[in-house]
Amino acid sequence: MEAPSFSEEMRERTKQAALRIIQLHRALPATEEARIIGRQLLRSATSVGANYRAACRGRSRAEYFAKLCICIEEADETLYWLELLRESGILPAERLTSIYEEFDKITAVLASSRKTMRQ
Repeated sequence: MEAPSFSEEMRERTKQAALRIIQLHRALPATEEARIIGRQLLRSATSVGANYRAACRGRSRAEYFAKLCICIEEADETLYWLELLRESGILPAERLTSIYEEFDKITAVLASSRKTMRQ
């Protein structure tokens, strides 16, 4: 059996990360600030995988690159919302560490891909 390609692995990785965010979102307290930050987090985190899938179906190298840049922006935005949840005390740091690390790695991998494309 052939090993999955990089793009197949990233599609699955970004989808699994989004599913984890959905679970996290469901666990947020019922406060106004948690609702607002949670909605932003849900949008940015699910956007990473959706835009990566779109990038993989890009009709040109330029279209792929543009979508990849959007993925990186959305992944970084996800990190921001996770930081706000932690630093505001809405959720304890230990609840967020693993998912934060995953989105940090996703951001780094996608940024590395973008850098490679520029060369």
